[in-house]
Amino acid sequence: MAQSFEKKILCIGAGYVGGPTMAVIADKCPRYKVTVVDIDAGKIAAWNSDTLPVYEPGLLDVVQRARGKNLFFSTDVPAAIAEADIIFVSVNTPTKATGVGAGMAADLRYWENTARQIRQCADTPKIVVEKSTVPVKTAEAMAQILSMENGGNLFEVLSNPEFLAEGTAVADLENPDRVVIGSRQTPEGVAARDVLVEVYANWVPREKILTSNIWSSEMAKLAANAFLAQRVSSINTIANICESSGANVQEVSRAVGMDRRIGPKFLNAGVGFGGSCFKKDILSLAYLCREAGADAEADYWESVVRINEHQKERFVRRMLDAMFHSMADKRIALFGFAFKPDTGDIRDAPAITIAGRLLDEGAVLAISDPRALDGARSVFGDADGRVEYVEDPYEAAKKSHAIAVLTEWQAYRDLDYTAIYAAMEKPAFFFDGRNVADHAALFDMGFNVYPVGMPAMTHF
Repeated sequence: MAQSFEKKILCIGAGYVGGPTMAVIADKCPRYKVTVVDIDAGKIAAWNSDTLPVYEPGLLDVVQRARGKNLFFSTDVPAAIAEADIIFVSVNTPTKATGVGAGMAADLRYWENTARQIRQCADTPKIVVEKSTVPVKTAEAMAQILSMENGGNLFEVLSNPEFLAEGTAVADLENPDRVVIGSRQTPEGVAARDVLVEVYANWVPREKILTSNIWSSEMAKLAANAFLAQRVSSINTIANICESSGANVQEVSRAVGMDRRIGPKFLNAGVGFGGSCFKKDILSLAYLCREAGADAEADYWESVVRINEHQKERFVRRMLDAMFHSMADKRIALFGFAFKPDTGDIRDAPAITIAGRLLDEGAVLAISDPRALDGARSVFGDADGRVEYVEDPYEAAKKSHAIAVLTEWQAYRDLDYTAIYAAMEKPAFFFDGRNVADHAALFDMGFNVYPVGMPAMTHF
């Protein structure tokens, strides 16, 4: 006899947001059937295996507890739509490459196609939940598409933005700072909102579930990412002044972060932010400002992105200046390629820009990363024999002229740098783009050390 479920929840899109979110919902709500669909058969096969397409600490355990019981992964999108009571839409919304708003506005083609497919396949009432990061008023446009061809009484659209941080996604889902749900302020909209509130209330305290109008919910996601990215760019501008003034950005950051009004998070200087959200969301916000005639506001937010791009270029220029103004045929070991630790995600990773610039200067690269080597290989291939991919950082550093730390993996804090130094070409350079190492100890070993936001320590 088939199992009876209280609710049937569907997520369209099996990526970094959809897969983990649905896995945790299924784990926390065994009375609900949760299905994740995607047109990428390879991705679905990976979700049905023990080699998941997304690496997150703890995620495999969550998936294994629920998969086959109340968590299912499928490519049969029409059947899943027809069956579902609640449909989360978590498809890709990249930045437009061409046309009006190119380089800033979100490309909503996948979202629009999904809305049309939902309308075509559904013949019973559905709550449609906007989970992708989208511009403000997108839910209104989705409702317009869904209401065509007599669909007006079948669908209610909600906004439920994700606030996950890659590398801590499972913990963020299990114990979120807040869950935001936006709805139309009509009896039907509020009723649909309350259905979704009840889903999250299975494990999230009610006081952490915030409800709002639908546009405030959409704006909250863009604003949160913009504020976080702004902190990164702000501390990096301070770091760059510290390098020439003799100040230590870590000491400055600690002093600033102890102010209760500011706090310590996102005040670590480095080579800049990456990932799929920050840059895209800031540019989307800036485009929204431009469309509203708020050019000064758009300039402000665009400056956050410009500073981030400048930070990567500045890091390469500092390497070039330190290494006698030439990278030609010098072997550089890159420690880390993912945009942050505990993920294999390389989307908009600073390492992509930095590695590309080093190759432009004639360097030979040995790229090392615990999780992101396949991603790095997909970007550069062998670059005419000038890039190799080495999981072991000790092997990557052999015969290298320099090490550049680009991702703050814990493993890079604990390496035997004495042995690494002994195997390198001399003079040996250490460019700490994430300030993970003991710089004084490295200097005592013989390295010429270039931290971010601190004066260099050299033997010259």
